Parts: sequence; C-alpha cells; structure tokens
Amino acid sequence: MAATLDLIWEQSYSSVGVDAICERAVVKKGSFYHFFKSKAELAAEALQSHWEEYKSEMDAIFSPTVPPLKRLTTYFDKVYRHQLQTKEEKGCVCGCPYFEIGTEAANLDAAIAQKAGSVLQNYFRYFESAVLEAHAQGQICVSNPSAAARWLFNYFEGTLANSRIHNDPELLHDLSAGALQLLGAK
Repeated sequence: MAATLDLIWEQSYSSVGVDAICERAVVKKGSFYHFFKSKAELAAEALQSHWEEYKSEMDAIFSPTVPPLKRLTTYFDKVYRHQLQTKEEKGCVCGCPYFEIGTEAANLDAAIAQKAGSVLQNYFRYFESAVLEAHAQGQICVSNPSAAARWLFNYFEGTLANSRIHNDPELLHDLSAGALQLLGAK
C-alpha cells in the first residue's frame, strides 16, 4: 500500500501501472491480484491506510491541550517543512496525497473518489475544531466559523496544489500568516 501511494503521489494515478507498483513493493503480479481486484481497489485501500497512520500525528498536533491557533500554525509550518524535504529527496513537491489522488481519480473511479472524499472530510474536521474553538475563545473575527473553517481548508489545499503545479515549496512558506489573516486573528 505504501508503494502504491508513494508512486501515485509522486507521479499520478493514471501514469502508474500495476507492474510499477509490484516492482516498487517487490511483489509478484500474481500476489497483487490475489489480494486486490484492481489498481483502483488498492489505491482506495492505500488512501485509507495512510490516513489511519497519519491520524495519530494529526491527533497530537490538534490536541485540545494546544491553543487552537497554535494547532493550525504548527500544522502549516510542519507541512511547509515536509514539502521542502520532499522536494529535496524526490525532486518535486507532491502536495496532499488525498487531494491529488482524489482530484485525478474523481472522474475515473467512484471508489477512489469516495474514499478520498471521506478521508478529506475527516482531515477537515481537525481544521474545523480549531477554528470553532478559536472563535469561541474570541481569538478570531469571523461571522460564520464553520464556513471560515471550510475556507481555510480550501485555502490550504489550494495552496498545496499550487505549490505542486509550480514545484515550489516556498509558496507554502506563509501558510500560517495567510491562515491567520483569513480568520481575522486578533
């Protein structure tokens, strides 16, 4: 599953075949088809598996014991550093695997689109909880905190996608500052 997600994230869903996945994972093609009916089934499972592993990191960063705006800025700064490292190691900015795979496969396979959408909704809830709490504590000035959380998530994912398109992690450098401004942080 890790080989699948890595290959698709680095390249694209369409450009990665079962042969490349098997080669990266060091498994025989017959073994692949013993466990998965198709590349699409594996990709959907890989997204879920990755999310289940990543969730513990999100739980730590977005812990209720951390002030809500600090949760967001810590996370955005982590993403920036991670994309810098990814560019250095792989030669490219990969963006968000859930968003990237989900947008590419949305019209190709309903199971992948559904899985990516479900994972992204779970991902969004971390942003929403921080924004709702910041609003309740009077740390931000927005009239509709739920809508502001959605705007923030879209800003985040859009900035990641733009960084991938331009292969420039520096476009992520001011994610935290932009987020705070978008939320009207005091």
